[in-house]
Amino acid sequence: MARIDKTPFEIEVTDLTHDGRGVARRADGKAVFVAGALPGERVIATQTGRHRSFDEARAIEVLVAAPERVVPRCAHFGTCSGCAMQHYDEARQIHAKQRVLMDNLQRIGHVTPEAVLPPLVDASWGYRRKGRFSVRRVEKKDKTLVGFRETDPRFVADITQCHTVLPQIGSKVEAIAALIDSLQARRDIPQIEFIAGDPTPDFSGIALTIRHLSPLSDSDRAALVAFGQQHGFAIFLQPGGLDTVHPLWPADPKLSFALPQWDIEFRFRPLDFIQVNAGLNGRMIQATIDLLDLKPDERVLDLFAGLGNFTLPLARHVREVVGVEGEAGLVQRARENAEHNAIANAKFYAADLAKDLASEPWMREGFDKLLLDPPRSGADVVLAQLPLKQFKRIVYVSCHPASLARDAGYLVNERGWKLRAAGVMDMFPHTAHVESIAMFEAGRA
Repeated sequence: MARIDKTPFEIEVTDLTHDGRGVARRADGKAVFVAGALPGERVIATQTGRHRSFDEARAIEVLVAAPERVVPRCAHFGTCSGCAMQHYDEARQIHAKQRVLMDNLQRIGHVTPEAVLPPLVDASWGYRRKGRFSVRRVEKKDKTLVGFRETDPRFVADITQCHTVLPQIGSKVEAIAALIDSLQARRDIPQIEFIAGDPTPDFSGIALTIRHLSPLSDSDRAALVAFGQQHGFAIFLQPGGLDTVHPLWPADPKLSFALPQWDIEFRFRPLDFIQVNAGLNGRMIQATIDLLDLKPDERVLDLFAGLGNFTLPLARHVREVVGVEGEAGLVQRARENAEHNAIANAKFYAADLAKDLASEPWMREGFDKLLLDPPRSGADVVLAQLPLKQFKRIVYVSCHPASLARDAGYLVNERGWKLRAAGVMDMFPHTAHVESIAMFEAGRA
Protein backbone atom coordinates (compact mmCIF):
# COMPACT_ATOMS: atom_id res chain seq x y z
CA MET A 1 0.00 0.00 0.00
CA ALA A 2 1.28 3.48 -0.88
CA ARG A 3 2.00 6.11 1.74
CA ILE A 4 -1.10 7.55 3.39
CA ASP A 5 -1.62 11.31 3.40
CA LYS A 6 -3.19 12.29 6.73
CA THR A 7 -4.08 15.82 5.58
CA PRO A 8 -7.85 16.37 6.07
CA PHE A 9 -9.80 17.05 2.89
CA GLU A 10 -13.34 18.07 2.01
CA ILE A 11 -15.41 15.85 -0.27
CA GLU A 12 -19.00 15.24 -1.38
CA VAL A 13 -20.55 11.79 -0.96
CA THR A 14 -22.86 10.52 -3.71
CA ASP A 15 -23.48 6.84 -3.04
CA LEU A 16 -23.12 3.96 -0.58
CA THR A 17 -20.94 0.86 -0.93
CA HIS A 18 -22.12 -2.67 -0.19
CA ASP A 19 -20.30 -2.50 3.16
CA GLY A 20 -21.93 0.75 4.31
CA ARG A 21 -19.25 3.32 3.39
CA GLY A 22 -19.94 6.50 1.48
CA VAL A 23 -18.75 6.75 -2.13
CA ALA A 24 -17.09 9.96 -3.25
CA ARG A 25 -14.71 11.05 -6.00
CA ARG A 26 -11.69 13.28 -5.92
CA ALA A 27 -11.22 16.04 -8.47
CA ASP A 28 -9.17 13.66 -10.62
CA GLY A 29 -12.03 11.14 -10.64
CA LYS A 30 -10.46 8.62 -8.26
CA ALA A 31 -13.03 6.90 -6.03
CA VAL A 32 -12.86 7.35 -2.26
CA PHE A 33 -14.75 5.08 0.14
CA VAL A 34 -15.52 7.09 3.26
CA ALA A 35 -16.44 5.31 6.50
CA GLY A 36 -19.07 7.16 8.54
CA ALA A 37 -20.43 9.16 5.58
CA LEU A 38 -23.80 8.92 3.84
CA PRO A 39 -25.05 9.80 0.33
CA GLY A 40 -25.84 13.49 -0.05
CA GLU A 41 -23.37 14.59 2.60
CA ARG A 42 -20.37 16.87 2.46
CA VAL A 43 -17.70 15.83 4.93
CA ILE A 44 -14.16 16.48 6.03
CA ALA A 45 -12.27 13.18 5.93
CA THR A 46 -8.81 11.79 6.45
CA GLN A 47 -7.25 9.10 4.34
CA THR A 48 -6.95 5.64 5.92
CA GLY A 49 -5.88 3.64 2.90
CA ARG A 50 -4.49 4.22 -0.57
CA HIS A 51 -4.78 1.85 -3.52
CA ARG A 52 -4.25 2.06 -7.25
CA SER A 53 -7.93 2.38 -8.20
CA PHE A 54 -9.47 3.80 -5.00
CA ASP A 55 -8.69 5.40 -1.67
CA GLU A 56 -10.15 4.74 1.76
CA ALA A 57 -11.00 7.44 4.27
CA ARG A 58 -12.93 8.19 7.45
CA ALA A 59 -15.25 11.14 7.99
CA ILE A 60 -14.08 13.30 10.90
CA GLU A 61 -16.63 16.10 10.49
CA VAL A 62 -19.98 16.33 8.72
CA LEU A 63 -20.42 19.72 7.08
CA VAL A 64 -23.74 18.98 5.39
CA ALA A 65 -25.71 16.08 6.87
CA ALA A 66 -28.10 13.84 4.96
CA PRO A 67 -31.71 13.87 6.22
CA GLU A 68 -31.35 10.15 6.92
CA ARG A 69 -28.47 10.63 9.39
CA VAL A 70 -29.30 9.69 12.98
CA VAL A 71 -27.29 9.70 16.20
CA PRO A 72 -25.81 6.21 16.73
CA ARG A 73 -27.10 4.53 19.87
CA CYS A 74 -23.76 2.96 20.69
CA ALA A 75 -20.85 5.04 22.01
CA HIS A 76 -18.45 2.60 20.35
CA PHE A 77 -19.87 3.04 16.84
CA GLY A 78 -17.10 3.86 14.39
CA THR A 79 -14.49 1.99 16.39
CA CYS A 80 -16.15 -1.40 16.86
CA SER A 81 -16.65 -3.31 13.61
CA GLY A 82 -19.81 -5.03 14.86
CA CYS A 83 -22.00 -2.40 13.16
CA ALA A 84 -21.48 -0.23 10.08
CA MET A 85 -24.80 1.59 9.70
CA GLN A 86 -26.00 2.84 13.08
CA HIS A 87 -25.74 6.41 11.76
CA TYR A 88 -28.26 5.61 9.01
CA ASP A 89 -32.03 5.72 9.60
CA GLU A 90 -33.32 2.17 10.10
CA ALA A 91 -35.91 2.43 7.34
CA ARG A 92 -33.22 3.53 4.91
CA GLN A 93 -30.82 0.75 5.90
CA ILE A 94 -33.05 -2.01 4.58
CA HIS A 95 -33.66 -0.14 1.32
CA ALA A 96 -29.91 0.25 0.87
CA LYS A 97 -29.59 -3.52 1.30
CA GLN A 98 -32.38 -4.09 -1.22
CA ARG A 99 -30.45 -1.99 -3.72
CA VAL A 100 -27.27 -4.01 -3.06
CA LEU A 101 -29.18 -7.18 -3.88
CA MET A 102 -30.71 -5.79 -7.07
CA ASP A 103 -27.38 -4.33 -8.21
CA ASN A 104 -25.69 -7.71 -7.69
CA LEU A 105 -28.42 -9.58 -9.55
CA GLN A 106 -28.11 -7.26 -12.54
CA ARG A 107 -24.34 -6.73 -12.57
CA ILE A 108 -23.19 -10.29 -11.76
CA GLY A 109 -26.11 -12.49 -12.75
CA HIS A 110 -27.54 -10.34 -15.57
CA VAL A 111 -31.01 -11.07 -14.20
CA THR A 112 -33.88 -9.00 -12.85
CA PRO A 113 -36.67 -10.45 -10.68
CA GLU A 114 -40.19 -10.11 -12.01
CA ALA A 115 -41.27 -8.94 -8.53
CA VAL A 116 -39.38 -7.35 -5.65
CA LEU A 117 -40.53 -8.81 -2.35
CA PRO A 118 -41.29 -6.49 0.58
CA PRO A 119 -38.33 -6.52 2.98
CA LEU A 120 -38.63 -8.83 5.98
CA VAL A 121 -37.77 -7.05 9.23
CA ASP A 122 -38.04 -7.73 12.95
CA ALA A 123 -36.42 -6.33 16.10
CA SER A 124 -33.50 -4.06 15.25
CA TRP A 125 -31.89 -3.93 18.71
CA GLY A 126 -31.00 -6.70 21.14
CA TYR A 127 -31.57 -9.35 18.50
CA ARG A 128 -28.21 -11.12 18.22
CA ARG A 129 -28.42 -14.47 20.02
CA LYS A 130 -25.22 -16.02 18.68
CA GLY A 131 -21.75 -14.63 18.17
CA ARG A 132 -18.11 -14.59 19.13
CA PHE A 133 -16.30 -12.09 21.32
CA SER A 134 -12.58 -11.72 20.88
CA VAL A 135 -10.50 -11.53 24.07
CA ARG A 136 -7.16 -9.82 24.55
CA ARG A 137 -5.14 -8.85 27.58
CA VAL A 138 -3.71 -5.35 26.94
CA GLU A 139 -0.84 -4.64 29.29
CA LYS A 140 -0.66 -0.92 28.41
CA LYS A 141 -4.24 -0.51 29.61
CA ASP A 142 -3.78 -3.03 32.43
CA LYS A 143 -7.05 -4.69 31.50
CA THR A 144 -8.55 -7.50 29.46
CA LEU A 145 -10.73 -6.48 26.52
CA VAL A 146 -13.77 -8.52 25.50
CA GLY A 147 -15.75 -7.54 22.42
CA PHE A 148 -15.87 -7.54 18.65
CA ARG A 149 -12.85 -6.52 16.58
CA GLU A 150 -12.21 -2.88 15.83
CA THR A 151 -12.53 -1.60 12.27
CA ASP A 152 -8.79 -2.23 12.29
CA PRO A 153 -9.02 -6.01 12.88
CA ARG A 154 -5.67 -6.14 14.63
CA PHE A 155 -7.35 -4.76 17.74
CA VAL A 156 -10.22 -5.75 20.04
CA ALA A 157 -12.73 -2.96 20.62
CA ASP A 158 -12.74 -1.64 24.19
CA ILE A 159 -16.50 -1.79 24.75
CA THR A 160 -18.68 -1.81 27.85
CA GLN A 161 -21.88 -3.12 26.27
CA CYS A 162 -23.40 -4.07 22.92
CA HIS A 163 -26.88 -2.92 21.89
CA THR A 164 -27.34 -5.43 19.06
CA VAL A 165 -26.63 -8.48 21.24
CA LEU A 166 -29.42 -9.84 23.46
CA PRO A 167 -29.58 -7.55 26.50
CA GLN A 168 -28.89 -10.45 28.88
CA ILE A 169 -25.48 -10.76 27.21
CA GLY A 170 -24.86 -7.31 25.71
CA SER A 171 -25.27 -5.56 29.05
CA LYS A 172 -22.76 -7.89 30.68
CA VAL A 173 -19.75 -7.36 28.39
CA GLU A 174 -17.96 -5.32 31.04
CA ALA A 175 -18.68 -7.96 33.70
CA ILE A 176 -17.41 -10.73 31.41
CA ALA A 177 -14.21 -8.75 30.75
CA ALA A 178 -13.68 -8.27 34.49
CA LEU A 179 -14.21 -12.00 35.03
CA ILE A 180 -11.61 -12.97 32.44
CA ASP A 181 -9.18 -10.37 33.76
CA SER A 182 -9.44 -11.98 37.21
CA LEU A 183 -8.34 -15.39 35.94
CA GLN A 184 -4.83 -16.76 36.05
CA ALA A 185 -5.31 -17.90 32.42
CA ARG A 186 -6.42 -14.48 31.18
CA ARG A 187 -3.60 -14.32 28.61
CA ASP A 188 -4.51 -17.76 27.25
CA ILE A 189 -8.20 -17.10 26.46
CA PRO A 190 -8.53 -15.82 22.87
CA GLN A 191 -12.32 -15.91 22.45
CA ILE A 192 -15.70 -16.48 24.04
CA GLU A 193 -18.65 -17.73 22.03
CA PHE A 194 -22.17 -16.94 23.17
CA ILE A 195 -25.42 -18.53 22.15
CA ALA A 196 -28.95 -18.21 23.51
CA GLY A 197 -31.95 -20.47 23.38
CA ASP A 198 -35.13 -20.34 25.43
CA PRO A 199 -34.87 -20.12 29.24
CA THR A 200 -35.38 -23.23 31.34
CA PRO A 201 -36.07 -23.69 35.07
CA ASP A 202 -32.34 -24.36 35.56
CA PHE A 203 -30.76 -21.40 33.75
CA SER A 204 -31.33 -18.47 31.39
CA GLY A 205 -30.89 -20.49 28.20
CA ILE A 206 -27.67 -18.59 27.50
CA ALA A 207 -24.35 -20.40 27.17
CA LEU A 208 -20.80 -19.06 27.09
CA THR A 209 -18.04 -21.23 25.61
CA ILE A 210 -14.59 -20.27 26.88
CA ARG A 211 -11.74 -21.14 24.51
CA HIS A 212 -8.55 -21.62 26.53
CA LEU A 213 -5.07 -22.45 25.30
CA SER A 214 -3.72 -23.75 28.60
CA PRO A 215 -5.31 -25.88 31.36
CA LEU A 216 -7.43 -23.93 33.84
CA SER A 217 -6.57 -23.92 37.51
CA ASP A 218 -9.09 -24.99 40.12
CA SER A 219 -9.53 -21.37 41.18
CA ASP A 220 -10.21 -20.26 37.59
CA ARG A 221 -12.77 -23.01 37.13
CA ALA A 222 -14.42 -22.03 40.40
CA ALA A 223 -14.58 -18.38 39.30
CA LEU A 224 -16.23 -19.35 36.02
CA VAL A 225 -18.78 -21.52 37.81
CA ALA A 226 -19.58 -18.73 40.27
CA PHE A 227 -20.09 -16.28 37.38
CA GLY A 228 -22.38 -18.72 35.59
CA GLN A 229 -24.43 -19.26 38.74
CA GLN A 230 -24.65 -15.52 39.45
CA HIS A 231 -25.92 -14.63 35.95
CA GLY A 232 -27.71 -17.86 35.03
CA PHE A 233 -25.28 -18.65 32.21
CA ALA A 234 -24.25 -22.16 31.29
CA ILE A 235 -20.46 -22.31 31.06
CA PHE A 236 -18.73 -24.55 28.53
CA LEU A 237 -14.98 -25.01 28.10
CA GLN A 238 -13.11 -25.56 24.84
CA PRO A 239 -9.47 -26.58 25.40
CA GLY A 240 -8.97 -27.72 21.78
CA GLY A 241 -11.04 -28.43 18.67
CA LEU A 242 -14.81 -28.61 18.40
CA ASP A 243 -14.84 -32.12 19.82
CA THR A 244 -13.32 -30.88 23.10
CA VAL A 245 -16.25 -28.63 24.05
CA HIS A 246 -17.76 -29.78 27.36
CA PRO A 247 -19.93 -28.27 30.10
CA LEU A 248 -18.40 -26.89 33.26
CA TRP A 249 -21.67 -25.75 34.84
CA PRO A 250 -24.38 -27.02 35.01
CA ALA A 251 -23.40 -30.64 34.47
CA ASP A 252 -25.83 -31.20 31.58
CA PRO A 253 -27.39 -27.91 30.39
CA LYS A 254 -30.20 -28.25 27.84
CA LEU A 255 -30.04 -25.71 25.03
CA SER A 256 -33.14 -25.34 22.89
CA PHE A 257 -35.42 -22.87 21.13
CA ALA A 258 -39.03 -23.22 20.04
CA LEU A 259 -40.83 -22.44 16.81
CA PRO A 260 -44.35 -22.36 18.27
CA GLN A 261 -45.93 -21.65 14.88
CA TRP A 262 -45.08 -25.21 13.90
CA ASP A 263 -45.05 -26.80 17.38
CA ILE A 264 -41.34 -27.55 17.11
CA GLU A 265 -38.53 -27.40 19.67
CA PHE A 266 -34.94 -27.48 18.44
CA ARG A 267 -32.22 -28.80 20.68
CA PHE A 268 -28.68 -27.69 19.88
CA ARG A 269 -25.12 -27.59 21.17
CA PRO A 270 -23.22 -24.44 22.14
CA LEU A 271 -21.20 -24.11 18.92
CA ASP A 272 -23.94 -25.23 16.53
CA PHE A 273 -25.16 -22.85 13.84
CA ILE A 274 -28.53 -21.30 14.57
CA GLN A 275 -29.98 -18.22 12.90
CA VAL A 276 -28.80 -15.11 14.72
CA ASN A 277 -32.12 -13.26 14.81
CA ALA A 278 -34.87 -15.40 16.37
CA GLY A 279 -37.79 -13.18 15.35
CA LEU A 280 -36.59 -12.79 11.78
CA ASN A 281 -35.95 -16.54 11.59
CA GLY A 282 -39.63 -17.29 12.12
CA ARG A 283 -40.63 -14.77 9.48
CA MET A 284 -38.05 -16.18 7.07
CA ILE A 285 -39.32 -19.74 7.49
CA GLN A 286 -42.90 -18.62 6.85
CA ALA A 287 -41.84 -16.65 3.76
CA THR A 288 -40.02 -19.73 2.47
CA ILE A 289 -43.09 -21.91 2.98
CA ASP A 290 -45.26 -19.34 1.17
CA LEU A 291 -42.85 -18.99 -1.75
CA LEU A 292 -42.53 -22.75 -2.20
CA ASP A 293 -46.32 -22.95 -2.46
CA LEU A 294 -46.32 -26.34 -0.76
CA LYS A 295 -48.91 -29.04 -1.42
CA PRO A 296 -49.70 -31.93 0.98
CA ASP A 297 -48.61 -34.67 -1.47
CA GLU A 298 -45.24 -33.12 -2.40
CA ARG A 299 -41.66 -34.12 -1.61
CA VAL A 300 -39.15 -31.36 -0.92
CA LEU A 301 -35.35 -31.43 -1.04
CA ASP A 302 -33.71 -29.12 1.52
CA LEU A 303 -29.99 -28.61 0.86
CA PHE A 304 -27.58 -27.16 3.46
CA ALA A 305 -30.17 -28.16 6.05
CA GLY A 306 -28.16 -27.69 9.25
CA LEU A 307 -30.17 -28.63 12.33
CA GLY A 308 -33.33 -28.81 10.21
CA ASN A 309 -34.32 -25.17 10.77
CA PHE A 310 -36.35 -25.25 7.54
CA THR A 311 -36.71 -29.02 7.14
CA LEU A 312 -38.88 -29.69 10.15
CA PRO A 313 -41.35 -26.82 9.62
CA LEU A 314 -41.62 -27.84 5.94
CA ALA A 315 -42.44 -31.38 7.06
CA ARG A 316 -45.60 -30.05 8.70
CA HIS A 317 -46.91 -29.12 5.23
CA VAL A 318 -45.86 -31.89 2.81
CA ARG A 319 -45.65 -35.66 2.41
CA GLU A 320 -41.88 -35.81 2.94
CA VAL A 321 -38.78 -33.62 3.21
CA VAL A 322 -35.20 -34.74 2.70
CA GLY A 323 -32.54 -32.59 4.33
CA VAL A 324 -28.87 -32.75 3.29
CA GLU A 325 -26.07 -31.19 5.31
CA GLY A 326 -22.29 -31.43 5.14
CA GLU A 327 -21.52 -31.58 8.86
CA ALA A 328 -22.25 -35.03 10.25
CA GLY A 329 -22.81 -33.73 13.78
CA LEU A 330 -25.55 -31.38 12.63
CA VAL A 331 -27.15 -34.18 10.64
CA GLN A 332 -27.27 -36.36 13.73
CA ARG A 333 -28.85 -33.57 15.77
CA ALA A 334 -31.34 -32.88 12.98
CA ARG A 335 -32.41 -36.52 13.15
CA GLU A 336 -32.67 -36.26 16.91
CA ASN A 337 -34.76 -33.11 16.57
CA ALA A 338 -37.10 -34.84 14.16
CA GLU A 339 -37.55 -37.69 16.63
CA HIS A 340 -37.92 -35.28 19.55
CA ASN A 341 -40.77 -33.53 17.72
CA ALA A 342 -42.37 -36.79 16.51
CA ILE A 343 -41.80 -35.80 12.88
CA ALA A 344 -41.54 -39.03 10.90
CA ASN A 345 -41.65 -37.58 7.37
CA ALA A 346 -38.23 -35.87 7.47
CA LYS A 347 -35.08 -37.74 6.46
CA PHE A 348 -31.52 -36.46 6.71
CA TYR A 349 -28.30 -37.30 4.89
CA ALA A 350 -24.72 -36.16 5.39
CA ALA A 351 -22.97 -35.09 2.17
CA ASP A 352 -20.39 -32.51 1.12
CA LEU A 353 -22.43 -30.43 -1.32
CA ALA A 354 -19.29 -28.96 -2.89
CA LYS A 355 -18.15 -32.36 -4.23
CA ASP A 356 -19.28 -35.05 -6.67
CA LEU A 357 -22.74 -36.21 -5.59
CA ALA A 358 -23.39 -38.88 -8.21
CA SER A 359 -23.30 -41.74 -5.69
CA GLU A 360 -25.61 -40.09 -3.13
CA PRO A 361 -28.86 -42.06 -2.76
CA TRP A 362 -31.07 -38.97 -2.49
CA MET A 363 -29.83 -37.80 -5.90
CA ARG A 364 -31.83 -40.64 -7.45
CA GLU A 365 -35.07 -39.80 -5.65
CA GLY A 366 -37.83 -37.68 -7.12
CA PHE A 367 -38.78 -34.27 -5.68
CA ASP A 368 -41.26 -31.52 -6.42
CA LYS A 369 -39.64 -28.49 -4.81
CA LEU A 370 -36.09 -27.45 -3.88
CA LEU A 371 -34.88 -25.28 -1.01
CA LEU A 372 -31.28 -24.02 -0.80
CA ASP A 373 -29.68 -22.18 2.13
CA PRO A 374 -25.96 -22.29 1.29
CA PRO A 375 -22.96 -20.60 2.95
CA ARG A 376 -21.36 -17.49 1.46
CA SER A 377 -19.74 -19.54 -1.32
CA GLY A 378 -23.18 -20.29 -2.75
CA ALA A 379 -24.61 -23.39 -4.43
CA ASP A 380 -23.06 -23.43 -7.89
CA VAL A 381 -21.44 -26.86 -7.52
CA VAL A 382 -24.59 -28.65 -6.41
CA LEU A 383 -26.86 -26.81 -8.85
CA ALA A 384 -24.69 -28.02 -11.74
CA GLN A 385 -25.26 -31.64 -10.64
CA LEU A 386 -28.95 -31.66 -9.76
CA PRO A 387 -31.55 -32.95 -12.21
CA LEU A 388 -33.32 -29.58 -12.13
CA LYS A 389 -36.13 -30.57 -14.49
CA GLN A 390 -37.87 -32.48 -11.69
CA PHE A 391 -38.51 -29.33 -9.63
CA LYS A 392 -41.47 -27.02 -10.07
CA ARG A 393 -40.05 -24.31 -7.84
CA ILE A 394 -36.75 -23.39 -6.23
CA VAL A 395 -36.41 -21.11 -3.23
CA TYR A 396 -32.89 -19.88 -2.52
CA VAL A 397 -32.06 -18.31 0.86
CA SER A 398 -28.77 -16.44 0.70
CA CYS A 399 -26.33 -14.81 3.11
CA HIS A 400 -24.24 -13.32 0.29
CA PRO A 401 -25.85 -11.43 -2.61
CA ALA A 402 -22.92 -11.92 -4.98
CA SER A 403 -23.08 -15.72 -4.86
CA LEU A 404 -26.88 -15.62 -5.14
CA ALA A 405 -26.54 -13.40 -8.20
CA ARG A 406 -24.02 -15.76 -9.80
CA ASP A 407 -26.25 -18.78 -9.17
CA ALA A 408 -29.37 -16.92 -10.31
CA GLY A 409 -27.58 -16.10 -13.54
CA TYR A 410 -26.81 -19.77 -14.04
CA LEU A 411 -30.40 -20.87 -13.38
CA VAL A 412 -31.95 -18.21 -15.61
CA ASN A 413 -29.45 -17.75 -18.42
CA GLU A 414 -28.13 -21.30 -18.75
CA ARG A 415 -30.94 -23.53 -17.46
CA GLY A 416 -34.01 -21.58 -18.53
CA TRP A 417 -35.55 -20.88 -15.13
CA LYS A 418 -37.55 -17.73 -14.35
CA LEU A 419 -36.61 -15.50 -11.41
CA ARG A 420 -40.12 -14.72 -10.24
CA ALA A 421 -39.31 -12.80 -7.06
CA ALA A 422 -36.45 -11.70 -4.82
CA GLY A 423 -36.04 -9.52 -1.76
CA VAL A 424 -33.98 -8.88 1.35
CA MET A 425 -34.37 -9.91 4.98
CA ASP A 426 -32.83 -7.85 7.77
CA MET A 427 -31.18 -10.65 9.74
CA PHE A 428 -28.42 -8.28 10.96
CA PRO A 429 -29.81 -4.73 11.46
CA HIS A 430 -27.24 -1.91 11.68
CA THR A 431 -24.68 -4.01 9.83
CA ALA A 432 -24.00 -4.10 6.11
CA HIS A 433 -24.78 -7.84 5.97
CA VAL A 434 -27.40 -8.65 3.31
CA GLU A 435 -29.60 -11.70 3.77
CA SER A 436 -31.94 -12.38 0.87
CA ILE A 437 -34.45 -14.80 -0.59
CA ALA A 438 -35.32 -15.60 -4.20
CA MET A 439 -37.94 -17.78 -5.86
CA PHE A 440 -37.48 -19.45 -9.26
CA GLU A 441 -40.00 -21.34 -11.38
CA ALA A 442 -39.38 -23.74 -14.19
CA GLY A 443 -39.19 -21.78 -17.45
CA ARG A 444 -42.47 -21.10 -19.13
CA ALA A 445 -44.33 -18.08 -20.42
